[in-house]
Amino acid sequence: MNSLLIINFLAFLIVTAYAVYLFVYLVKTRAAYIKLGKKVEFDDKVKERLQKIWVNVFGQKKLLKDKKSGIIHVMFFYGFILVQFGAIDFIIKGLVPGAHLPLGPLYPGFTFFQEIVTLLILIAVFAAFYRRYIEKLVRLKRDFKAGLVLIFIGGLMISVLFGNGMSMIWHGEEASWSEPVASFIAGAFSWVGETGAAVLFFIAWWVHLLILLTFLVYVPQSKHAHLIAAPINVFFSRLSRPKLSKIDFEDETQEAFGVGKIEDFTQKQLIDLYACVECGRCTSMCPATGTGKMLSPMDLILKLRDHLTEKGAAVTSRAPWVPTFAFKNTRGNQLAFAAQGVQEQAAALEMPSLIGDVITEEEIWACTTCRNCEDQCPVMNEHVDKIIDLRRYLVLTEGRMNPDAQRAMTNIERQGNPWGLNRKEKENWRELRDDVHIPTVKEAKKAGEEFEYLFWVGSMGAFDNRSQKIALAFAKLLNEAGVKFAILGNKEKNSGDTPRRLGNEFLFQELAANNIAEFEKAGVKKIVTIDPHAYNTFKNEYPDFGLEAEVYHHTELLAKLIEEGRLVPKYEVKERVTFHDSCYLGRYNDVYDAPRKILQAIPGVELVEMERNRERGMCCGAGGGLMWMEETTGNRINVARTEQALAVNPTVISAGCPYCLTMLTDGTKAKEVEDRVTTYDVAELLAKSVFGEEKEAAS
Repeated sequence: MNSLLIINFLAFLIVTAYAVYLFVYLVKTRAAYIKLGKKVEFDDKVKERLQKIWVNVFGQKKLLKDKKSGIIHVMFFYGFILVQFGAIDFIIKGLVPGAHLPLGPLYPGFTFFQEIVTLLILIAVFAAFYRRYIEKLVRLKRDFKAGLVLIFIGGLMISVLFGNGMSMIWHGEEASWSEPVASFIAGAFSWVGETGAAVLFFIAWWVHLLILLTFLVYVPQSKHAHLIAAPINVFFSRLSRPKLSKIDFEDETQEAFGVGKIEDFTQKQLIDLYACVECGRCTSMCPATGTGKMLSPMDLILKLRDHLTEKGAAVTSRAPWVPTFAFKNTRGNQLAFAAQGVQEQAAALEMPSLIGDVITEEEIWACTTCRNCEDQCPVMNEHVDKIIDLRRYLVLTEGRMNPDAQRAMTNIERQGNPWGLNRKEKENWRELRDDVHIPTVKEAKKAGEEFEYLFWVGSMGAFDNRSQKIALAFAKLLNEAGVKFAILGNKEKNSGDTPRRLGNEFLFQELAANNIAEFEKAGVKKIVTIDPHAYNTFKNEYPDFGLEAEVYHHTELLAKLIEEGRLVPKYEVKERVTFHDSCYLGRYNDVYDAPRKILQAIPGVELVEMERNRERGMCCGAGGGLMWMEETTGNRINVARTEQALAVNPTVISAGCPYCLTMLTDGTKAKEVEDRVTTYDVAELLAKSVFGEEKEAAS
């Protein structure tokens, strides 16, 4: 028996050492691939970053947004950590029969706790199997790999329970409260005798060890690489509000702008790829995917990951799949072998182009930049920035853009608005109401009037007939509250949001520089706007170019004025209202309460929420510059969102964005309900209550 134990011990050392070697090789290989990306500097806010680890890794905050899947994952996450102590105890029993972890009188409690955790993990395995293969949750894959992991985990749990039962028979131990499951198994198999139990114990022991080591090697070369990459990804994720990176056009070393090759992404962006859990939460919330477009945020990440793996293999000569003898025919390994000169296969070195072959242009232009994917992602992957970087390459380096988008860009460049309307008529909207005082900065200064806020009207508010009513209602409310404001009038250009989201960073920076210069010339300290896109751009992105000003959305200011008693909603507005959250107001800037406070302050308004509201709200389809592009595939996003609104039987669909309101208005027309369901901006509803509906209708 002693000689068999020695052989057992030596075999244990050999297979464990080999598995650890493969694991280390794989981790170093993936790290080498990631290092192909551009280096990026991070701040020294270690405390805040560790807090994110605590909340999102150990607290599982984002995972618990989906309660069912979240609870299952919590059981796996903490269960797997805790059972490793039981695994060590089990391995000791196989190496030194009769021995166990030296816990003294605490050992019975330890084994009882381990069995409870093991059973909970088995329950989680069955629950996960049910969710994936019986309930068939749409966002989850049902391929062999997904089932294999459940088999691995289930096998680990069953083997340790069975092995402990056989150990009790082998060593003649009595049934114990501390090992109820093992005691039951021992009773059921008592007929095998001590020798048979010893043989069965070592079979279970080796099954457990081999599954454990196989899983160790499998992790870095599967979606379970997130066990390593996700905590790193969370640590280095953004701490501030989402904003796009700034391109330095003065850098003469740059050969191209944007991302045209996988190595053009930053190392942080490449970590994202290996952190992906393939849970499908991003795709399940994507407005493009949900309406039949080609884009799937999860597939985008996976295709980039697979491309990085192949490109990394070709560049570093490190095989991505091990053991190599088992995976020698995979493309990634062949690329690595060819790079090593092991195989003379020039064709194997032919890499597909990132844009076109790996990611299609249709996918790139389908994104509304709503960031619902990022809000849902449990490992904090950042999808939108990658798509914008791909757009930047197409627009700035290759000079290619969707024709509709190009038309809007040309118009913005020439006239400062997407329609190409005469820029000298941008202040003419004021003439629609002679009872509202709306001075330009020039007029205010000439009259010796001070103004507290610069009202950024935007292209929609100035030129779009429907949006002009929003701008006028807001201006009248400011007059009523005694708020001093002014507009830039014909000197107001485009905020640059549309060009930036469509990839034209050069035009954006030109507009930003001009606007900031105009703000400084006018002495602007506070900016308020009815446009969430301009609001986000001014608040989060213009500071990178020197803007120093407080920025407010009109719903924030109106809510504040109501709270201060400067605006009093007194007339009843009997409407059943559902509110649509603008992506750039909500997910980008966490402004959810202000518009709702306004609606709740209006007498007669019954506020009803859509199923998808607040951070789960669906995009209207206008973001990312798509307002100016025709949808040519799938269903219309705005119609899908309108259907969600109509599901709660409103009489009014309200929004806090002129783009959203336009899309939702078109949605009601498409559904032929415009005669019974109207669309209003929050400011318009408030104006009805402050001034009286009849008065507003007559104005």
